[in-house]
Amino acid sequence: MRNDSQDKINAQRRQLMKYSALTLGGIALSGLLASPAARAADDEILIGYWPIVGGLPLYVGVEKGIVKQAGLNVRAVKFASPQQVVEAMITGRIHGCANGTAIGALGLGAITSPNLFKIICSNPSNEKMVLDEFLVPTDSTAKTIGDLKGKRIACGPGIQNVTMAKIILEKNGFSDPKVIELPVGQHAPSLAAGQIDGVYTLEPTGTVARLKGMGKVLETGVISKYVLGDASAPWFGGAAALTSSFIDADKARAQKMADAYGEAVKFIQQQPEEARRFVAGYTSIDAALVKEVPLPGFVMYDQLNGENLQWFQKFYDVFTERKIFSKSLEVAPLIYKA
Repeated sequence: MRNDSQDKINAQRRQLMKYSALTLGGIALSGLLASPAARAADDEILIGYWPIVGGLPLYVGVEKGIVKQAGLNVRAVKFASPQQVVEAMITGRIHGCANGTAIGALGLGAITSPNLFKIICSNPSNEKMVLDEFLVPTDSTAKTIGDLKGKRIACGPGIQNVTMAKIILEKNGFSDPKVIELPVGQHAPSLAAGQIDGVYTLEPTGTVARLKGMGKVLETGVISKYVLGDASAPWFGGAAALTSSFIDADKARAQKMADAYGEAVKFIQQQPEEARRFVAGYTSIDAALVKEVPLPGFVMYDQLNGENLQWFQKFYDVFTERKIFSKSLEVAPLIYKA
């Protein structure tokens, strides 16, 4: 007889693979996982990222030479979705991921491949530290998310984005909501073209849409408000992590990487205006607009305790309740220990 628990885990892996096989313009994006660009030289540390503001510590660490000063040769590898980043970690093609990688996708990875990674940093956001938001076309008459009932609603690719969008819509009176998955780079243009009537998205999309007249922000901090039930609560929606295989292979080198990442976080906290300019080279926003981009918070592994850990766990519990996770997942064992 087949083991029911193993069947669930295998199904979870197939689900993760399904979201990794998204296509854009007829080109299989999952092919990036096998491309030469995602193979490391002998001394390289490959860190995958999804092109949103959340990945800023990686961008700063590379561009300011922080990782190089630590004696590390780090290369940032761009992927089209958080699921592709996690799949690359599972297959050993990269050594870790940057902030902004959806913790839902990481959680699925941890279930399908136990002891896959350890979290070195997470990026909390809420109504004041803006990352997540709901946008509508510039000429939309909608005043609330509830006004979008019966309209075409989109979100970013992947299980976390889809799940969060549906919960937000349900909390605003939608019954059995349907959402369209689109790459984040298509969110603002799709609003402007009238192809969608609303979108749950992440920065810098809202800033791009607003400043280019392609759309407007309807509401920010939607996960804290509608999913966690407190608009001021920290939503730990993304995280940076190192694979356990990388850590185990060279603990001293892994510690240097974690320390360098922490230095990049300090730089962002101390010089946010200077740090913002690196968003332009890694996301869809133009350099002339970066000053307008809001930044999420960044919390290193040694601060992921107390209330921070409780809020983080509450978010993971949502995935268990929604049966996205085949079993409950505890956050504490997933956090890096120096």
